[in-house]
Amino acid sequence: MKLKEEIERRRTFAIVSHPDAGKTTLTEKFLLFGGAINVAGAVKSNKIKKTATSDFMEIEKQRGISVATSVMGFEYGGKKINILDTPGHQDFAEDTFRTLTAADSVIIVIDAAKGVEAQTRKLMNVCRMRKTPVMVFVNKLDRPGRDPFDLLDEIEEELEIQVHPLSWPVSMGPDFRGVYNRFDRTFRSFRSENKQTIGELVEFDKMDDPNFRKHIHPHADRLGEELALIAGVYPDFKREDYLEGRLAPLFFGSALNNFGVQDILDCFIQVAPSPGPIQTESRKVEPAEEKFSGFVFKIHANMDPNHRDRIAFIKIVSGKFERNKGYVHVRTGRKLKFSSPTSFMAEKKSIIDAAYPGDIVGVHDTGNFKIGDAVSEGEKLQFQGMPSFSPEMFRYVENNDPNKFKQLSKGLDQLMDEGVAQLFVSVANGRKIIGTVGALQFDVIQYRLEHEYGALCRYEQLPMHKACWIESKNEVKLKDFRLRKFQQLAKDKEGREVYMAESPYALQMARDNFPEIAFHFSSEF
Repeated sequence: MKLKEEIERRRTFAIVSHPDAGKTTLTEKFLLFGGAINVAGAVKSNKIKKTATSDFMEIEKQRGISVATSVMGFEYGGKKINILDTPGHQDFAEDTFRTLTAADSVIIVIDAAKGVEAQTRKLMNVCRMRKTPVMVFVNKLDRPGRDPFDLLDEIEEELEIQVHPLSWPVSMGPDFRGVYNRFDRTFRSFRSENKQTIGELVEFDKMDDPNFRKHIHPHADRLGEELALIAGVYPDFKREDYLEGRLAPLFFGSALNNFGVQDILDCFIQVAPSPGPIQTESRKVEPAEEKFSGFVFKIHANMDPNHRDRIAFIKIVSGKFERNKGYVHVRTGRKLKFSSPTSFMAEKKSIIDAAYPGDIVGVHDTGNFKIGDAVSEGEKLQFQGMPSFSPEMFRYVENNDPNKFKQLSKGLDQLMDEGVAQLFVSVANGRKIIGTVGALQFDVIQYRLEHEYGALCRYEQLPMHKACWIESKNEVKLKDFRLRKFQQLAKDKEGREVYMAESPYALQMARDNFPEIAFHFSSEF
């Protein structure tokens, strides 16, 4: 198959949501309908011993949440689909923001009872900034929820995007009968006591079918009225508006009970974009270019704790990636060959010989890669949009077992490379400081250090307001600042200078007193 045909076949998207909206369950059901798995695991159910395919880390299984982006690929309807299942919890938003740089489109999951929540708004702002096409899945229709028309209004207002309902629920809560698909004019519901499998499909394609009216009784007349109202309010769906980020196709359903999953999946493979051009600092890279290029958007240590392996996830941007072919690591200039590049089904890996734009490839990494690194056939490309953000919570990290100094050092080094948090070293006393955007990250780091590296650590509170990167062309003023703020200075992992402000007032005073110094709240400057 030619390169252009392979590109057209790809659909790479991220699933994002506020915590507990059902994002991981929807991911599972996509895999189930795509035939990639035979049984889905319900993350929160104590009756079902399986956990979600995408939540494979031990701490994810214990807490029932996603704390790391996982990558899954499967074939459906003649298309190669790559799903990036992201953490919903705001403490891991940085991982999600970086993942969005590798996605060509996004599906936002919203809880029908709770509506639009804070984290959903933030994620939508990132999509809008990047002009990433967005679809919306309103989930949990099997539970009592908000009126569908009220939800449409709220989503448009809160996410600042026009929506277009391409499906419509027949009632909700205990009386929920199924979903009518306005996109292909079909009604589907399922008969199954087992929520882990697809179950028996009940399908109608004619609204005047007496069996259909009987199946959804007593809601048939109301469904007809609501569909007529929607047709009058919402003009015809235009794919161009969706692709340009002006319009969000919207689907209703219940991922746990399989309702609406096939509807959004079938529509998605028809209208979602294949991989497009990506901007670098020097030029725009087109996917159909002959020469290979890609960038590292995620690093995961210990995907297999038995082998202590470290995997760098590369999003392929252009050309064809081939196993054992020599490529250049742009930042260091080193030539690399990848003997066992892998594709993923969460933690399950399989070696591949070739991959194309839109695909996510995992390569074994011995510490060469950092998030944002480019790989190419020689061209010096630097991809944009993968910054570290200024942390807001800080703790000193101390070794709790003197015999495990090396394990702790290695563990901190590798976990910080993943981007889950940032490591600083105080200039004044040489102590290591972990900075995060949320408290939950400290628990995850402590847990993973113990269970993956055999290192015990303890934390000591460090009351700081903000860490920001500093730079100045005025060397005299910079030297003066270093002398005055010696106790608050630190170095990040790359050796860049960081000012750690004790309070908003201290930060404002520093900026007022040293106008020649630039204070950056993101590492990309």
